[in-house]
Amino acid sequence: MNLRFFADQCVPSSIIRALREKGHEILRLKDLIAVDSPDPVVLNKAQELDAILLSLNGDFADIVSYPPADYKGIVALQVRNHPEAIPQIVSRLIDFLTSHPDLQFFVGKLLLVEAHRIRIRG
Repeated sequence: MNLRFFADQCVPSSIIRALREKGHEILRLKDLIAVDSPDPVVLNKAQELDAILLSLNGDFADIVSYPPADYKGIVALQVRNHPEAIPQIVSRLIDFLTSHPDLQFFVGKLLLVEAHRIRIRG
């Protein structure tokens, strides 16, 4: 089963392409709502689309402001000013998605995807 993601405006097209090549559906923020939409609007749109939010925005990794239990899944890519890590991060994410192909797995969870690990909160 392929997953549906709602990609925040900060997600590079290379990541979107890589996920699409693996058969995942990627809906882009810029195609559906204003790119300067506040974070709560972005998360609500992901919910409305029945999609996992995919972002590089560190705000979404804040479990106090955005408790994972309230959402259908948040994947926060932890690039931290190191774009050279993007290929490793994408590879790790794709491997993880292959092992967890069911949307229900992601409901209520925040995945912090780093080049060397994935941490799950929620």
